[in-house]
Amino acid sequence: MAQCVQSVQEFIQDSFVPLVAVLCSEEAERLTRRNNLSFAELVRPFCRLTSEVHMRDPNNQLHIIKNLKIAVNNIITHPPQPGAIRKLLHDVVSVSQPAEGLVANVITAGDYDLNISATTPWFESYRECFLQSMPASDHEFLNHYVACMLVVSSSEPDPVEQFLKLSQEQHRIQHSSEYSYPKWFIPNTLKYYVLLHDVSTGEEQRADSIYEEMKQRYGTQGCYLLKINSRVSNRGADEQIPDPWSQYLQKNTIQNQDSYEDYTVVSNKNTDHLISDGIDSEIKDSLSNNFKTHPLQLDHPSGSLDSTDYMKASTSLQDSKKSNSGTPHGACLTLTDHDRIRQFIQEFTFRGLLPHIEKTIRQLNDQLISRKGLSRSLFSATKKWFSGSKVPEKSINELKNTSGLLYPPEAPELQIRKMADLCFLVQHYELAYSCYHTAKKDFLNDQAMLYAAGALEMAAVSAFLQPGAPRPYPAHYMETAIQTYRDICKNMVLAERCVLLSAEILKSQSKYSEAAALLIRLTSEDSDLRSALLLEQAAHCFINMKSPMVRKFAFHMILAGHRFSKAGQKKHALRCYCQAMQVYKGKGWSLAEDHINFTIGRQSFTLRQLDNAVSAFRHILINDSKQPPAQQGAFLREYLYVYKNATQLSPDGPLPQLPLPYINSSATRVFFGHDRRPAEGEKQAATHVSLDQEYDSESSQQWKELEEQVVSVINKGTIPSNFQPTQFCLNRYSDNSKFPLAVIEEPITVEVSFRNPLKVPLLLTDLSLLWKFQPKDFSAKHDGETKEQGTCDEDMVGTEAIAEFLINSEETKVARLKLFPHQTGELHILGVVYNLGSVQGAVSLDGIDPSIGLQTGKFVSNGLSVRGRQDLEIQGPRLNNTKEEKTSIKYGPDRRLDPIITEEMPLLEVFFINFPTGLLCGEIRKAYVEFVNVSKCPLTALKVVSKHPEFFTFGGNTAALTPLSPSASENCSAYKTVVTDPTSVRTALLSSASSADFGVGTGGSPEVIQVPLPDAVLLPGASVQLPMWLRGPDEEGVHEINFLFYYESIKKHSKMCHRVLRHTAVICTSRSLHIRATVCRSNALGDEEGRGDNMLLFVDVENINTSETGVKEFHIVQVSSNSKHWKLQKSVNISGDKDTKLASRERAKLCFKAVRCKNSEENYTFADIVFGNEQIISSASPCADFFFQSLSSEFKRTHVQSHTHASQRAVKQSFDETVRLIQKCSEVDLNIVVLWKAYVVEDSKQLILEGQHHVALNTVGKEAFSFPQKQELPETVLLKFFRPENTPVPARPTPEQLSNLIKTSLHYPESFNHSFHQKSLCLVPVTLLLSNCSQAVVDVMIDLRHKPTSSEALEIHGSFTWLGQTQYKLQLKGQEVYSLQLKACFVHTGVYNLGTPRVFAKLVDQVTLFETSQQNSMPALIIINNI
Repeated sequence: MAQCVQSVQEFIQDSFVPLVAVLCSEEAERLTRRNNLSFAELVRPFCRLTSEVHMRDPNNQLHIIKNLKIAVNNIITHPPQPGAIRKLLHDVVSVSQPAEGLVANVITAGDYDLNISATTPWFESYRECFLQSMPASDHEFLNHYVACMLVVSSSEPDPVEQFLKLSQEQHRIQHSSEYSYPKWFIPNTLKYYVLLHDVSTGEEQRADSIYEEMKQRYGTQGCYLLKINSRVSNRGADEQIPDPWSQYLQKNTIQNQDSYEDYTVVSNKNTDHLISDGIDSEIKDSLSNNFKTHPLQLDHPSGSLDSTDYMKASTSLQDSKKSNSGTPHGACLTLTDHDRIRQFIQEFTFRGLLPHIEKTIRQLNDQLISRKGLSRSLFSATKKWFSGSKVPEKSINELKNTSGLLYPPEAPELQIRKMADLCFLVQHYELAYSCYHTAKKDFLNDQAMLYAAGALEMAAVSAFLQPGAPRPYPAHYMETAIQTYRDICKNMVLAERCVLLSAEILKSQSKYSEAAALLIRLTSEDSDLRSALLLEQAAHCFINMKSPMVRKFAFHMILAGHRFSKAGQKKHALRCYCQAMQVYKGKGWSLAEDHINFTIGRQSFTLRQLDNAVSAFRHILINDSKQPPAQQGAFLREYLYVYKNATQLSPDGPLPQLPLPYINSSATRVFFGHDRRPAEGEKQAATHVSLDQEYDSESSQQWKELEEQVVSVINKGTIPSNFQPTQFCLNRYSDNSKFPLAVIEEPITVEVSFRNPLKVPLLLTDLSLLWKFQPKDFSAKHDGETKEQGTCDEDMVGTEAIAEFLINSEETKVARLKLFPHQTGELHILGVVYNLGSVQGAVSLDGIDPSIGLQTGKFVSNGLSVRGRQDLEIQGPRLNNTKEEKTSIKYGPDRRLDPIITEEMPLLEVFFINFPTGLLCGEIRKAYVEFVNVSKCPLTALKVVSKHPEFFTFGGNTAALTPLSPSASENCSAYKTVVTDPTSVRTALLSSASSADFGVGTGGSPEVIQVPLPDAVLLPGASVQLPMWLRGPDEEGVHEINFLFYYESIKKHSKMCHRVLRHTAVICTSRSLHIRATVCRSNALGDEEGRGDNMLLFVDVENINTSETGVKEFHIVQVSSNSKHWKLQKSVNISGDKDTKLASRERAKLCFKAVRCKNSEENYTFADIVFGNEQIISSASPCADFFFQSLSSEFKRTHVQSHTHASQRAVKQSFDETVRLIQKCSEVDLNIVVLWKAYVVEDSKQLILEGQHHVALNTVGKEAFSFPQKQELPETVLLKFFRPENTPVPARPTPEQLSNLIKTSLHYPESFNHSFHQKSLCLVPVTLLLSNCSQAVVDVMIDLRHKPTSSEALEIHGSFTWLGQTQYKLQLKGQEVYSLQLKACFVHTGVYNLGTPRVFAKLVDQVTLFETSQQNSMPALIIINNI
């Protein structure tokens, strides 16, 4: 049980006090009424004695009474009605609430920290009121009147006569059969005569003389003169006199009959079994008009109504409380009067009441001894009874129901009980216990169960209250008494009294478990209020145990709350549920939590605590509910209803925060710009960015790099410090640390992710964004006022609303909401605002496609919706850069919802016409690009940047180089072609072009390409179509090629300098041809012009296409060379085929002769060798474009490779000029373009595709490929450890490079006829041609003394000798060809190898001689014949 203000001893003593009746004359009543009090009320605050009292027991032993209290009441001649008592108790509980601001006890039990009110004043008030309002009964005498005060005013004409009348009236009430109520203790009731004198108006002398007469008549012990009203009511109004009556009157306000005239009693269907006058239930109808009816008497018979009517009761109680609190009490009394009243009560008790009680006890004791014929006193008798053999008590169940047994008033058993009660009232508990014990045995023998239960109850209490505790508290007595009252006598009121007393006693002995069991046992359906209070006290018992039982506490608090609710005590019900919630909260008992929250919500709503109600219902909805759909739907409707009521109270207040649906703030995405246009026929819009695309960090990094690349080119190689990469779509992965830029008049789309946690659909209507806007003119530099969203602000920012948005059960769904900024400034998107409602027939909608929900008017709301908002609060990324950030938890800003609206900018749209999705590797296709300016300001500086510039071209800078439209040439070729003269087949047709014409080698980045707009400006609304040639990438597979279109406004803006548009082209390429080529020096050193440096070019073309693509065959239509130094001269193919055709997996070998160019080094020379009848001009677009782009990408590839070898680069830098010259000898700068046509059968139509492959030849004798070969890595590679060399090795040319300095060639007859008979020596003239391959002057030494060392060579070729000089020293200028005449001498016929001269070479200015032992490419064999 909860803590009480009083100790258990004080509580029991105050519950059973001597009762004194009051009879007042009308004049006396009038005097006291001047103070707004009756006489009984006047003396009530002074009824507790402040000093100890002494009296003697029957054995003449002195007995001390401490802290005695008496009760003085008006005589009421009608017993209280059960319904009225119920109503009284209900009102007493409802007005007693926890004090505002009361600090609750914090009890820590295990994991729980509970805030619990330590005291329960409503329970104490109930208990006190219950015990006071108990009607008197005949089986006990505790609430029978012991004495009666007769009060008469001194101002009456004949006070003594009046006393006589009152005395007779009292006698009539007590002894006449007309009145059965109230009950009187003994027939000879003490009468005490009180003369009331009004000091302010009465004559004191007369009062004194009347008092003297009274003393003569009634004795000094039996009368008293009480002087009151010393104070004149209008004097000293400012004088503060204490008011001791208010606390007593407040408790009894309810007893004012007037407050309840129109009130109908509430009773439960099972009416409480209250006793009216104990065993005799007859009530006399006739009442004397001179006496008040009982304060609990009702004008109406008791009825049975709903518990909701209790609300009326508490209201009327509040009203009466107000009226009482406003009325001053004791206005005519001074402090001296207070003392006089106190003195009066003391005198009455000391001189009248206690001597009377003492005398009565003696008389009863004597009567009992004489009647029973026992020994002299009851004490000795009880000893005999206790020491004698005990008769075993029969159990309750064995006894027959004899509650109807009656004893006559003079029965000795009742006299014992009467004596026991008197002893108990004057705190003589030992004697009382003895008497109760004796009476109990007598009653049990007679099977008078009601009497026996009463004796058992009081015996137990007396045993407990005995000083020094000679015997333990007999709890089993109480158990038996309760069982008897409840089960046999069917008297719940007496059973309840037993429980209240026993529980308090057990609590004082810390027997909380037994107390709780006792309290729970008395809960029943007949009284909700009693059950609620007892369950609450049981809960407090569980929490106050040595090891607190927290969950039992909570469970019983819930039960108590439920019963309080049934009893109409809404506030107490709410309090119980709230206290229990502390235990159930957050422990995973979701269904219990839901029940509690639902009840709290309901009760709070009933009590108009709307905020608490909303909060409770909110909890039910936001926790992951395990309730079935129907229950969740009910919760939702209840919540909406409560919320609607709450918002109606403050319609002009801020919009409330709604709990549903959940918003995943971090998943919010913001998109700047218009939605992408769909493709129209052949027109395909640029893919750009849309909210439907998934975020890819890798691709976003690529776009950022492309943008940086183009910005760096525009700004001459540097990126400006204020550069901010364009981000069209912001999400949780993007960099949101800077304020994003949006353009005026362009929409901002915010995608909000909603999740419905419930199993019922939610319908959001009128869903839009909530924003704050601060206008700023970025050019004028002055700020405007901040505007919150309002109806008049549509001219600043237009807001688009979604009329209906349905979220199905447990669905996650995104809503895209748009804003249209009409002014520049700073925009802050705060959240979303919407009406939340549920759908009728909600459960059946689960199968509906959620997209249907967007159709307006599709769903019927159940009419209940509330307007509210939810804020979008996004937490930025966790910072992890500095040491401080790593050691603490700090988050950076996330500004995706705070865009800056900038001035007007141009807006470009790009469309691709006839853009292919599939190509062969190297295939050339012509498409068109349309650029449209859809804004109101012109755009300029249009550029496109791509990581794959070799994929596309817009043509050369000069119109002459750009071919006409495709239909102008044969077979709709994408190339510029001319018809060739049949005689010129297989010989080179020359042309030249500068790389600058094709944007290569100008120092800019090859990836950034200027788009050739007609006037370099695209005006508002204008569009332009440009041709675009595409070449299929050399590698087969799917290629994603990113184009970034960059453009600027003509006006320069402070915030946004440029804009970009993205396009990703997806091209699927399939295999076509594979080409390898090698170049080697020709043995024929002289060409037609007599110059050296002829080379042979071998080209190997293989058709590696698989037939799946429908390609029938490839035709090689032309081979072109492009170089600054070399050109193809003619084809030296052996076969006479005019056209080279390749079916699947066929291979063709081509051979060409290449010679050095004569022209300057600035331009590239293009030489076309045509196999068909139409020459493709390789120096025009698009052939030359793709060639130059492949050159630059090849250069980039080798450049990247060179970067990877830092040490090698260091070596190259340390090369001296000599070594470079030697190296250049073996280098050749010749590029081959193989142009082809492919015949494709598609849908029974034949198409002709065309394309080109490039091969770059760099080194003599080294094979080159059209596409780099993939090197297959070995599965396991040994790990190699090496130490990097710090000092670069001095660079020396390799022997192979040195051997290429000089090229040698022997010219001689293949066979020589000589008559050895005529002349034994055969002399053959041999010319040795020496060609200097380098650009430098070279010293050459020829040594003819060289002999073959191997015996094999001798055997095969025989031996010969050179005649003349054995050593020659020559000097050859750069590229010079020198002819040296030699003679060889033979002595036999045979085959000889003339390739024996050793040639050494060194550069002129080189000291060291690099021996270039020139390896001849083949043996120089000569046949010597004899004639």
